[in-house]
Amino acid sequence: MTQSHSPAPGSLHGLLRGGVGIAVATGVMNLTTYGFVLAAARLLGPVEYGGVARLMFILLVVGVLSLGLQATGARKIAATPARRGEVEAAVMSASYRSAVALGALCLVLTPVIAWMARLDSWTPALMIGLSAVPLTIMGGQSGVLQGERRWAPLAGIYLGVGLGRFVIGVALMLVLPTAFGAMLGVTLGAWVPVVLGAYALGHVGRGRAAGRQVLDPEHVLHEVVANSHALLAFFALSGVDVLVAGLVLDAHSAGLYAAGLILTKAVLFLPQAVVVVAFPSMASATERHRVYLKGLALVAGAGILATLGAVAFSGLAIVFVGGDQYAAIEPYVGLFAALGMVLAMIQLMVYEVVARQHRASVLILWAGLVAVASTALYVDSVGSLVLSVTVVNLLVLLTLVADAMRHRSAAPDTTG
Repeated sequence: MTQSHSPAPGSLHGLLRGGVGIAVATGVMNLTTYGFVLAAARLLGPVEYGGVARLMFILLVVGVLSLGLQATGARKIAATPARRGEVEAAVMSASYRSAVALGALCLVLTPVIAWMARLDSWTPALMIGLSAVPLTIMGGQSGVLQGERRWAPLAGIYLGVGLGRFVIGVALMLVLPTAFGAMLGVTLGAWVPVVLGAYALGHVGRGRAAGRQVLDPEHVLHEVVANSHALLAFFALSGVDVLVAGLVLDAHSAGLYAAGLILTKAVLFLPQAVVVVAFPSMASATERHRVYLKGLALVAGAGILATLGAVAFSGLAIVFVGGDQYAAIEPYVGLFAALGMVLAMIQLMVYEVVARQHRASVLILWAGLVAVASTALYVDSVGSLVLSVTVVNLLVLLTLVADAMRHRSAAPDTTG
């Protein structure tokens, strides 16, 4: 008999092999999401598109619960593979309950959402509550697939997210070029990955059929809240600088800084597949001690290449962020790209924190946010701000890595 030579899940080869399909899928998802934004800006005009942009930011915040569900499902399945059926049933039960509760809450808050988005009508804001339901269900589905390391169907879900939003959203905006048309397209498109996930997870529920004790969904929800808090802290840390820029810089310079952050976000999401593929191994009791270091090496490698590319082709980078009107930030494109690399590495470490459930480490992120805001009070230019933010985030990264290394030998049982 020929012996199988499949790479170990937590090995560098395993991470690379598992990440290829996910990398393609997340790349298409990000590209089509960007395409939806460009189409909305052109089809709707400044006033209607402004409302859509604000609603999409609110939806991004609402989606933190979905990411928390995904992280919880993936961690629990990877940490306790022998109880997979039970965990799957509990995660999906928690997902359905969370989806209904979050959707209902957002619907009740529709007037507030409309006010925050500065809309004349409540109708587009209603779509936030309706979108929250499939978005949250998808988080549970993705977590189950990620925990089982079923990369092909998980890649299908990511493709469904981007293509569903782009195809349905653009089609509806062509017929109904308003904020409501765009958000209706977002809502309908959000069901595409849910349908794909339901097809891939047709086996979920066998744990109940076998008559085994199923995990309490309340226990799962408790962890979801904690994991969502960690991810919210990361989003706050990675986004606070654009708010600070509006306070410490003049309007023109703040706009230049915001444009530079387009490059930062592109580099941040470039190695997203590494985080997705590495997380189950980080959550596994037999693999997690070294996996995050291998993941950091891969993310750093991608970030260094992106930073060198930005410096070598700075003119092209300026075209990417908005064109000649943003040429003043060309000397700083390397710094903006480097900031994206550091944030990508912090994101990986946040998932390491979630994997080992060391919740006190989240305080490092909030401390970093305070440090970014505090040090920014002493800057007076785009270059000094991006340098300050990069240095602070680098310190946050080093602190997270040192914290993980300090706890790696203890490895308490967090599988419950």
